[in-house]
Amino acid sequence: MYDLCINRALPWSRGRQPIQPRARCQEAKLNQFIKDFDMFLSLLLRRKLLLVGWGLLSSLAAQAQTAVRVGSKIDTEGKLLGHLIVLALEAKGIKTENKIALGNTKIVRSALLAGEIDLYPEYTGNGAFMLGAENNPAWKDLREGYELVKKMDFEKNKIVWLEPANANNTWAIAVRKDLATSMQLRTMDDVGRYLAKGGSFKLAASAEFMERSDAMPAFQAAYGFKLRAEQVLVLAGGDTTATIKAAAEKTSGVNAAMAYGTDGPLAALGLVVMEDPKGVQPVYAPAPLVREEVLKRYPTIAGILAPIFKSLDRPTLQMLNARIQLEGQDPRKVAMGYLQSKGFLK
Repeated sequence: MYDLCINRALPWSRGRQPIQPRARCQEAKLNQFIKDFDMFLSLLLRRKLLLVGWGLLSSLAAQAQTAVRVGSKIDTEGKLLGHLIVLALEAKGIKTENKIALGNTKIVRSALLAGEIDLYPEYTGNGAFMLGAENNPAWKDLREGYELVKKMDFEKNKIVWLEPANANNTWAIAVRKDLATSMQLRTMDDVGRYLAKGGSFKLAASAEFMERSDAMPAFQAAYGFKLRAEQVLVLAGGDTTATIKAAAEKTSGVNAAMAYGTDGPLAALGLVVMEDPKGVQPVYAPAPLVREEVLKRYPTIAGILAPIFKSLDRPTLQMLNARIQLEGQDPRKVAMGYLQSKGFLK
């Protein structure tokens, strides 16, 4: 680098001691170097702070993204099971994002496959139509159906089915007790014969129940009847609380209701479940299912939920559902009370 500091006497010094401009120049250069270095340190510090801030934001964003998004269906038991899962995971330090009561089966299942939720409670029997194996006899048995859906869903979608409850929340048709007694209706065979004779009948049900091939169409095909449009009251959402209430109160002439095997208020509201002697319906055992990548991130989820679901049998679910459907209790509070009573929560 060319040095501009030249040590020479200036022409106007007239023999006096020559001025030493080099020293002044070096001092100026030193001052400039100090200023430049200060600026460099300032920029470096700013950059470091920026990187730290960006890292902190990235870390916070990553933490938000790793929350387990728990969904559920919109019906009473779906809300109950969803809250059991959320409360249990949170108690063990696993952050969750609550997406309970997201919608019907199709909506919640699609959200799981699309990666919009990570975990939700499903029923083994739904594997029959979700995975295209409707005619497999395994669906009629709780354990065989569970093992089949567990294997098929993992191979096809990398969805892991965790341990199921020992309960069958199968679809059923319940009629008013006064109608069942007067017309001697005990089974779906009896209902088919009653309808064939022109008996008065109006069913409250969800659109899903009326449309799904394994639901009402399967009952109609097996027991030889076909309901007309005016014999059905379709209620939005698919919650059996609404269908049972409609039958109990004779809403719009309704005297029968879509129901689930674990519904609590049936007897209390004067309804009788029609038996299914031909075994039309699969076994619907509730079980949590989770995306494989999420389970790898939180492997303790399986161990947390297994004892809870194993504790849920049919009478227990009927009791808990009744507290929500009959007594109007909040599903989260019912779930929390149950977990505390069983020692799963302190």
